[in-house]
Parts: sequence; C-alpha cells; structure tokens
Amino acid sequence: QVQLVESGGGLVQPGGSLRLSCAASGSPLSIYTMGWYRRAPGNSARELIAASPTVGDTVYANSVKGRFAISRDNAKGMLYLQMNNLRTEDTAVYYCNARYPQIGGFSEYWGQGAQVTVSS
Repeated sequence: QVQLVESGGGLVQPGGSLRLSCAASGSPLSIYTMGWYRRAPGNSARELIAASPTVGDTVYANSVKGRFAISRDNAKGMLYLQMNNLRTEDTAVYYCNARYPQIGGFSEYWGQGAQVTVSS
C-alpha cells in the first residue's frame, strides 16, 4: 500500500506557473501507474488530466496538453506536475493518484489534494 502527499498548490495569476509535487511512501513508485486528477469548483467528479504509466508514453487531457507536464522520479518516490500558462479555468483541487493492477480490477490510492487557484 502506498501513501501519497501532495504539495505545491497555491494562488497564481493567469499566465503564471506552479509545480505540484506528490511524495509516495510505503511502496515503490515504479510499480504504479501514476496520475494527476483535478476537481473543479462545483463539480463532484475528478477529471484525469495527466497520466504516467509504468511503461509507455504519458497522456494528457486536451484541456492541459501543451501547458502541463507530468514527470516522475521513481528513485525518490516523487511525482510532479509542472503547470505553465495557467488559466482561471485551471482552478481546482488537484489529486495525486496511484493505480496498481490486480486480478479482477486494480488497487487505487489518492492523496489528500492540493488547492490551485488561478486568479488576478
């Protein structure tokens, strides 16, 4: 079982940048497909915005493609989300997610969330 803790959220002006970090402990990060989700104000569902599989290419939601970059350092147990050219519609709580396949489905773990507010 892995524990996830996000950091790096805050208030930023439109056009600005932030980097979110997710520290993983309790289990090697390398075995998990890692992802960043967000939940915008007034929405009940989390939206997958970036994913880093154990093998293969990273994937991005169209809404963040070209502006956000997901990266991971398995040796350090860290996941990152570099967010550039932020827009007001990027305001949300951002969640780190770890997923591990199992027979019949998968195990899934979440961080506590980090608030990102984009406002002038």
